[in-house]
Amino acid sequence: MLQAFNQNITSTGTLTLQKRIDSIDILRGMVMVIMALDHTRDFFHSVANIEDPLNLQTTSPLLYFTRWITHFCAPVFVFLSGTSIYLQSLLKTKNELSAFLLKRGLWLIFAEIVIVAFGITFNPFYNFILLQVIWAIGISMVILALLIRLPFNAILILGLIIVFAHNLLNIPESDPGFKSNFWWDLAHNGGGVSLDKNNTRFIAILYPFVPWTGLMMVGYCAGKFFTPEFTAARRRKILVYVGLSLILLFIVLRYMNVYGDPLPWKPQRNGMYTLLSFINVDKYPPSLLYMCMTIGPAFLMLALVENMRNSFTNIMRTYGRTAFFYYLVHFYLIHLLCAISFFARGHNLQQAIDSAKNLPFLFLIPGEGVSLTTVYLIWASVVIALYPLCRWYDKYKTNHKEKWWLSYL
Repeated sequence: MLQAFNQNITSTGTLTLQKRIDSIDILRGMVMVIMALDHTRDFFHSVANIEDPLNLQTTSPLLYFTRWITHFCAPVFVFLSGTSIYLQSLLKTKNELSAFLLKRGLWLIFAEIVIVAFGITFNPFYNFILLQVIWAIGISMVILALLIRLPFNAILILGLIIVFAHNLLNIPESDPGFKSNFWWDLAHNGGGVSLDKNNTRFIAILYPFVPWTGLMMVGYCAGKFFTPEFTAARRRKILVYVGLSLILLFIVLRYMNVYGDPLPWKPQRNGMYTLLSFINVDKYPPSLLYMCMTIGPAFLMLALVENMRNSFTNIMRTYGRTAFFYYLVHFYLIHLLCAISFFARGHNLQQAIDSAKNLPFLFLIPGEGVSLTTVYLIWASVVIALYPLCRWYDKYKTNHKEKWWLSYL
């Protein structure tokens, strides 16, 4: 994603301004790897398009956590995008950064609708569009292109208000007589919107932008912790304190079952399933508790990996440095493998086209697929296969800084 700075601790424990910050890239790489697990499950698991893995009446703990662990991906991705934007602001004027965010934001929206949508659906007619995390980052960048002209504290306060108060909108939305519209869905409610009278073209708004924009704004302000103003020791202390505070806030508010998420938890048939109910919070749109539950541990991880250097962190850093490239390619690779599996089971192209009338993803037939164990094997194979490509692309970017278009990938 966006350029950051490379971490270089002086004898006083202060960051100097260089290329990138490794801890940010490592964490971003980790969530990119985890993200591929859920997408592999979507395309390969035998019940992926039949049952909700978070449905406590039908799921198993392993299936539940296979889905639940990927909840960390989108909010961390969005949050760190905001952090990287702040670090960009130290190298660019307000006008330069605003222009860049506007262009990159519009490019990401285009990429979501055209490039990502085709990778997910393999549908050349584009009659089903998903607005997901890339759209959310893109529109948030467009908004932030205007907001960065505000004072830092104003951006922080506005971001916190959105994050902590947007669940108040759940009150009118829960009213039986509530009637939504396209703009409300786009901003907060989400849902499917038909684009024509015959209901042949749809947009599925999975990521209504308001709460995601608020999260990016808070991430932008958190970027200040990674400047020379903060020593490494002070930064780690702040990251741990904020991370633990967010986790504690999640536990307290969730236990109270009053505010922060529209889905109340309930005692279940045993302690394990009661825990699953407790941590089952709303992602569409992301609730306050969802963001506390995911960003809190992310702060702790940033503190943990800051001085950690080993083979694992080196690999994660490569994925993190090529996150958008990885994101685009992994959908095409997973879906291509799905298509190969589809034909290997004896199906033909006409059956793929016919099946898309019910499910808008070609080469997927509900009820067909593999076990969860095989899903994990395919996921590992996909991630491993992408590493050489990401490593090559990372080196290419590093050696061709004069190519302006690379900053958009």
